[in-house]
Amino acid sequence: MAIGTHNLKRFFSQYKILALLFAIAVIWLFFGQLTDGAFLTPRNFSNLLRQMAITGMLASGMVFIIISGEIDLSVGASLGLLGGIAAIMDYTYHFPVPVTIVTVIVLGVGIGLFNGYWVAYLRVPSFIVSLAGFLAFRGLLLGLTKGTTVPLESPALVMIGQAYLPTMFGNLLGLGLFALMAVLTFRTRSGRAQHGLAVSPLWQDAVKLVVIGAVIVGFVYTLNLYEGIPVPVLVTLIILGIFSFLAKQTVFGRRIYSVGSNLEATRLSGVNVRMVKMLVFGLMGLMCAFAGLTTTARLAAGSPSAGTLGELDAIASCFIGGASSRGGVGTVYGALIGALIMASLDNGMSMIGVESFWQMIVKGAILLLAVWIDVISGAGSER
Repeated sequence: MAIGTHNLKRFFSQYKILALLFAIAVIWLFFGQLTDGAFLTPRNFSNLLRQMAITGMLASGMVFIIISGEIDLSVGASLGLLGGIAAIMDYTYHFPVPVTIVTVIVLGVGIGLFNGYWVAYLRVPSFIVSLAGFLAFRGLLLGLTKGTTVPLESPALVMIGQAYLPTMFGNLLGLGLFALMAVLTFRTRSGRAQHGLAVSPLWQDAVKLVVIGAVIVGFVYTLNLYEGIPVPVLVTLIILGIFSFLAKQTVFGRRIYSVGSNLEATRLSGVNVRMVKMLVFGLMGLMCAFAGLTTTARLAAGSPSAGTLGELDAIASCFIGGASSRGGVGTVYGALIGALIMASLDNGMSMIGVESFWQMIVKGAILLLAVWIDVISGAGSER
C-alpha cells in the first residue's frame, strides 16, 4: 500500500499536466462515442472553447489568488455586476463602446483592489471578504437591472463575444503562440543553467515543443474548418501568454509564489507582502471585467443571473489544473487546462441529456478528487 501511494505521489508530481491532457483526450473520446461524433465536430469544438474562455479568464486570475494562499468567492457575482454595468451603459445611456469597455475595466480593477485592501491591510480573511462581496455584488446587480435582462444595442460590443478571426490571422496567431512557447522554454533553460540549477535534457524540451506545435496546429486547423478562432478564445490565449510570462519571468511573479509558500520568510526578506496580495486581487478584478464583458457580449444582454456559480468553476479549474490548496503551487496553463476539462464536462453532459443536478454532482466529485490528489502528491512543484 505504501509503495502504491509513493508511486502515485511521484507520478502526479512529475506528470500532472500530461495526466490532465490524457484526461481531456479520454473525455472527448467518451462523449464523441456517446454523441455519434457530434461532440467532436468543428462547430461544437468552437462552441466548447468559447464556453471555456470565460471560465479560463476567471481561472487565470484565480490561480494567482490561490498561489498566494488566499481565495476569492466573489468573482462570479463581480462578473455579473460588471457585465450588467456594461449593458446598462450601452443600452440605457448610449455610451460609446470604448468608454464602456474602459469604465468596466477600471471598475473591475477597483473592485479587486478594494477586496485586496481588506485582506492585505485590514487583515480580514479572504474567505469572509469575498463572501461579503459575493452577496453585495449580486445584490447590486439585481438592483441595477431591477431583476430584468438588459439588451445590448451596439454591434461592436456584441462582437467581443461573438466574432471570429479571419483564417490568415488565426494561422499567424498559432505561429506566434508557438514562437512564444519556444522562447519561454529556452529562457527557462538558460536561467536555470545560469543559476546552477538542474536542467532537463534538451531532447525532453524538444519533444515538449513538438507536442505543443502539434496541438496548436490541430487547434487552429479545426477552428478554421468552422468560422475561425473566436475572439474570446484569442483574448484567453493572450492572457495565457502574458500571465505565464508574469509568473515565470518577473520579480512580481516570483514574489507571488514566495508569499504563498512562506509568508513570514518572504516578509522578513524585505518583500512588501501586503502590496503583493493586494495587486493579486487587482489582477483578479481585471479578469472579472474581461469575463463580464465577454459574457454580456456573448449573450448580447446583461443578465441578473450572469456569473452564477462562476467562482466555483474557476476555483475547481485551478485545483484540477494542479494548484495546491496550501498555496505556493500552480500555473496559468494548468488552470486553463482545468477550465477546458470543466467546459468539456458541461458541454458533453448537456449534449447527452444529463440532468443539471447530475452535472453538479459530477463536477463536485471531480473537484474533491483533484484536491485529494494534491494532498497525496505533497503539492508537486510544477510551476
